[in-house]
Amino acid sequence: MTHPVFDKAFWDARYAEADAVWSGNPNPVLVAEAADLPPGSALDIGSGEGADAIWLAGRGWTVTGLDVSDVALQRAAAHAGAAGVRITWRQADLTLDAPVGTGFDLVTAQFMHLPSEQRRALHRRLAAAVAPGGTLLVVGHHPSDLGTIPRPPLPDLFFTASDVAAELDPDQWEVLCEEARPRPVVHPDSGLTVTIHDTVLRARRR
Repeated sequence: MTHPVFDKAFWDARYAEADAVWSGNPNPVLVAEAADLPPGSALDIGSGEGADAIWLAGRGWTVTGLDVSDVALQRAAAHAGAAGVRITWRQADLTLDAPVGTGFDLVTAQFMHLPSEQRRALHRRLAAAVAPGGTLLVVGHHPSDLGTIPRPPLPDLFFTASDVAAELDPDQWEVLCEEARPRPVVHPDSGLTVTIHDTVLRARRR
């Protein structure tokens, strides 16, 4: 099966379909992994409607939210204004090698799914954006979910924490968390509670 093209047109159309695509709550893995980090500068990749960036800004972080979709960014800016926090919003298509920046104390990418070649290149660029002593947090849907809950039947879009860790130079990085983290969800077809797994990679630049 051909990979879908997750470009600006795709995501602008996806966000324009509804007033709210996501829950409005920060991703639970971000909350669990970043709650104890001292605030600094953060880069939120694929910031969507802004919930993660707003949560970080509310905890004292200086946040840049980056997304390919202007529709999402406009919505995120409105949500940030309502929450009374200041965030820098940037539109960029990282599949086209748009600049990411450097020197961030936290770089977080939650559930960005790209074909493996693009994904590996992106993860290397995100790692390069982390300052010494800073944190890289990458979260995604684990490949095992393909047999548990409806997902696009494209195994190449899914990845493990070990896949991400393999892109990090062990001389430069300390891997703090590398796991498939379980969580319960309601199956959309059966209505039953099933367990899915989030790929979680957290690493600190030495």
